[in-house]
Amino acid sequence: MAEQWVERISVFCSSPTQFLSATGTTAETVLAELLRELRDDRAAANVKVLLLGPFCEQPLVLCPSYSIGEETALELMSVYAQCPPKALSLRCHLLLAITCVLISTECVRRQSYATKDFLELLLPIVQDTSELHSDSMSRSVRATACDCMRELEACCPGLLSQYLELLGGLRQRESSRLHQAYCDLYTLVLRNAVYQLAQDTGAGPCHLKAILEGDTSVACEVTQDSDLIKSKDLGALSSLVLGPMGVVPTIHTGPDCKELRSVLSSLLEDSYLLTPLAQAALLHRLTEVVAMVPGVLPAIFRTQLLRLLGTTEISLLHTTLLMKSAFTDSLFSAEDEAFILKRLVVLSQHPLLCTPEKLFYMHCLLHFPENRPIGCGDGDETLPVLLTPQLATALVPTVFNDSITMLARFNLLSLVYLENGEGEEEEGRGLAYLYEHLATFLGIVGNGANREIVTTFFRAAFLFLSYFGHIETYSSSLINQLCKLYLNHTHVAPHLINLANETQNKLPDSSWTVALLQGFQRTITKESLSRLTTQELNCHLKILARAADEGDIPQHSTLHFLSAVVVASSASLLGNWRLGNSILAVCRRLLTHPGLDTLLVPLADVLQHMATSYRDTDIRDHSRLYYTLLTNLSKEKLAGMLERGTATEGDHVKKRTLSCIVTESEGQSCILTIQTMEKEVIKLIELQAFETHQISEDVMDCTYDSTEVMAAYRAQFDSPDFASEVTINYQLVHTGERDSHYDHLFSICLHLSLTDEHYEELSDISLPCLFRERPPSIVKLKLKPRQPYPTTLHASAVFTTQEGLTWYSGLPDIQISFQQTFCPVPVPNAWGRLSKLKLFDALWQEICTECEDVVEFATSLFCCQLEKDELDALVDKHFKPFLVSDDSAKEELKVLVFLPPLSHMLLKIRCEEDAVNFDIATDNWHLLPHISSFLQALTSGGKSHC
Repeated sequence: MAEQWVERISVFCSSPTQFLSATGTTAETVLAELLRELRDDRAAANVKVLLLGPFCEQPLVLCPSYSIGEETALELMSVYAQCPPKALSLRCHLLLAITCVLISTECVRRQSYATKDFLELLLPIVQDTSELHSDSMSRSVRATACDCMRELEACCPGLLSQYLELLGGLRQRESSRLHQAYCDLYTLVLRNAVYQLAQDTGAGPCHLKAILEGDTSVACEVTQDSDLIKSKDLGALSSLVLGPMGVVPTIHTGPDCKELRSVLSSLLEDSYLLTPLAQAALLHRLTEVVAMVPGVLPAIFRTQLLRLLGTTEISLLHTTLLMKSAFTDSLFSAEDEAFILKRLVVLSQHPLLCTPEKLFYMHCLLHFPENRPIGCGDGDETLPVLLTPQLATALVPTVFNDSITMLARFNLLSLVYLENGEGEEEEGRGLAYLYEHLATFLGIVGNGANREIVTTFFRAAFLFLSYFGHIETYSSSLINQLCKLYLNHTHVAPHLINLANETQNKLPDSSWTVALLQGFQRTITKESLSRLTTQELNCHLKILARAADEGDIPQHSTLHFLSAVVVASSASLLGNWRLGNSILAVCRRLLTHPGLDTLLVPLADVLQHMATSYRDTDIRDHSRLYYTLLTNLSKEKLAGMLERGTATEGDHVKKRTLSCIVTESEGQSCILTIQTMEKEVIKLIELQAFETHQISEDVMDCTYDSTEVMAAYRAQFDSPDFASEVTINYQLVHTGERDSHYDHLFSICLHLSLTDEHYEELSDISLPCLFRERPPSIVKLKLKPRQPYPTTLHASAVFTTQEGLTWYSGLPDIQISFQQTFCPVPVPNAWGRLSKLKLFDALWQEICTECEDVVEFATSLFCCQLEKDELDALVDKHFKPFLVSDDSAKEELKVLVFLPPLSHMLLKIRCEEDAVNFDIATDNWHLLPHISSFLQALTSGGKSHC
C-alpha cells in the first residue's frame, strides 16, 4: 500500500490534471481519500507524512474554494490533536500542511475561524520552552511553529500585532538554536506593526508604546483599520521604498521613543548570534522601522558599521547598501562611501569569487547609492562621481574573461570613460584601449570562433556604438573591419543585420547604419560570381535586401549584381527555390524604394528574365506578378500595395499584405477564404459500439491445455501484424434546423482533436458529399488507445456548399465511454468457447496468484442487489459478446474483455442469497476506478457496493 501511495502522490504532485484525467477521479475524491487515510490509526507515520505532500504542493487543487479550505484545515487540526507525542516529524508536516491550505485558500486574509483556531494551536507550541521539551527533536516542532506563524504574518500583515510583547519575551528567554527563529518572527511582526501605525495619520508615541507593551485593545484597533493595507499586494512591505527620493510613511513620535530604541538595541546586540542571511533580513527590517520613525536616529546602526563595511558576505553587503540608500550621509560619512566604493571594485575582480558574485558587485557599482547623487535617480545606470578611470582600471576587460563578465566590464568602462569626457574626443587612452580590445575580439572571430564568442563580439560592438558611435574615427574603422570580416565569413550575415537594426533603433539620428550597409553593398557587388557558393550567394542577397530598405542608399549596383546572378548563373542554380526567393526579396524591396523611377528598366528586365527562364514554378509566378505590378501601377499605388502597413480598427489590427492584391471584390474574397460558421449544421451520431481488427490466422491447436493456450495467446502479441484498434461507427447527419443553403455539402473534411494523451493522434476523415435527402454517410472512427480510459474528442468540419463557399463549423464534442473500448479477446477464428474458457482460467489464475508480487495485477469485488431476470437482461445486453462460460453454467458466468492495447478485464458473476457478486481481476490496476464506475452505472437501479 505504501508503494502505491508513493507512485500516486508523485504523479499527482507533478501533474494534477494528468493524474485526475488518467484515473478518472475528481479532486474532491482524492481529498476525501487523503483525509480518510490520515485519520486511520493503523497507517504508519511515515505514510501519513507522504500523504501530506499534496496539501503543501497542490493545495488549490485539493481545496479550490474558501469553504473547502477551512473545512480541510479543521480536519488536519483534528488529526494533529490525535497524533502521538513522539510522532514529531508528522506533527511538523501537519503544521506546514495546515499553513499552506489556510494561506492558499485566503482563509488567513479573511481571518477565518480556522485561522484563529490554528493560532490558538501554534501559540502554546512556541511558548512551550520547558526542559521537558528541550531535546533537539522536540525543538523541531517549535521551529516549525515559528515558521508557520511567520508565513501567516507575511501573508496578512498585522495578524500577530497583538502578540508583539509575548513574542519579544519569548525571544529574550530562548537560549537554544531556536533563538534565530524567534528573532526572525519578532522583527517581522514589529516591522508590520510599525508600518500599520505609520499608515494611520492619528497614530502617535502612545500607540507605539501600547503595541510594544502588549496593549491588545490598541493592537486590535489598528488591525481593524488595516483593510486598505491588506487589499494591497502581500509583498508590498518588502518593497518599501527607502531612500531620499522615496515616499516613506512615518510616525510623528518626537524624541520620546525610548521603548522602541531599547527594542532595536536589543535586537542589534542579538544579531551577532544569527547566520549571515538571518542578520541581513533582520537589519533590512530594522532599517525600514527606523526609516518610518524619525524619532529614532540612524546612528543607532553605527556600532554595526565596522563589521558590515568589512564583511565578505554578499547578503550583508547588500543590506549595507540598502541602509546607505535609506540614510545616506545621516549614517555614512564621505570616507565610508569611498571605502565601500573601493571595496566593490576589489570584489568585482576578486579571483576567489564566482562569476555571479562578481557580476552582482559590478551591478552595485552601476546603481551605487551616493550620499549626494547628481542624477535624477530614475533607475538608469549611472556611475558614482568617485568612480574615476584610475579606480576602474582594475576592471578593464580582457580576452580571457568569460562572455558575461567581459560584457559587464566593457559596459562599465564605457560609462566610466564617457563620464570622464573621453566620449567627446578621439585621443582618450581609455577609449583607445576599449576599441583595441574590440578589434582584438574581432580578430578572434575572424580566425574561426564558436557561436558564443561571435555573439559576445557583436554585443560588445553594439555597446561601443551606443556610447561612442558619434566618434567618426572609430565608427568608420569598425565599418571597414566588419566588411573584411563578412567577406571571409558570410555566415555572420544574420548577426550583422541584427547589429544594423538594433543600432538604428538605439541611435535613430545616426547615419552609421546607412554607412555600414552601403559598405556591405560595395563589397558584395564587387565580388566575382564564379567564386561564390549557393550559401554565400544567399547571405549576400540577405544583406542586399536589408540595404534596399534604406532610401538613402542608391541601388544601381545592387540591380547590376542581380542581373548578373540571374543571367550568368548556371541552369542548375536557377532551379533552387531558396535562391529564387532571396532574389525576389531584394526585388520586392526595390519596388518600394524611393528611387524606383531610375531603376524601372533594369528591374523589369530582371523580373521578366526570371518569369520566363526560372525553373521553379512558384518563383516564376511571383516574378510574373511583380513584373505586372511594376509595369501597370503608379509608384504610389505600388508602394501602397506592397508596404506592410497596419490599420487599427477597434481592438483588431489589420495587416495589408500581397494576398490582398488578388481579390477584386468582397465576393471574390469570400470565395478564396474559409468562412467560420457559428451554428452547427451537421453532427455525428453513434451507430455501433465497436469493432476490432483481429488476427484471423490459426496460431495453435484448440485441443491444447490451459498452459499451451496461454503461451500461444501471448506469442501473438509479439507478431508484427498484431494491431488492435477500436472502431466506432457514426452517422454524419444534418441537424434538425433546416437551411437550404447547406442541404448539399461537398468535400467534407472531419478533424478530431484529443483532449488528453490516452490515445494516439487521429487522422482527418474525408467524405465526398452529404445530401439531406439521401441516407446518412457512415464514418468509421478508428481509435488506438494508449490507455483505455474515457475521453472527449473535439470535432470540427470543413466543407463546401453548392455556391462554392468553403465553411468551417464546429461539431458537438464526442464522448468516448469506458465501455466503448471493450473488445473481444483477439484470438484466431478457429478458437471456440472451450479455448477461450481455458484462456480465461489461465489469466485468472495468473492474476490472483501474483497480484501481491506484480504491481499492475489487482483483484476486487463488486456487489449489488438485482433480481434474476434483471441480471439475465443485463448480461444479455452488455456482456453477451464477451461470455466465455457455457450456457449451462448459470450459477457462475465468466466474462473476458480485452482492452487495447494490452489490458484485460475478467469478471465472475454469481448470484448469492442476498446479492449479486462481480469478482473482478485485471492486469492493469489503474482500470479499477473505471470498472467500478461502469458496474455502478449498469446496476444503478439497485443497491451496489464496491
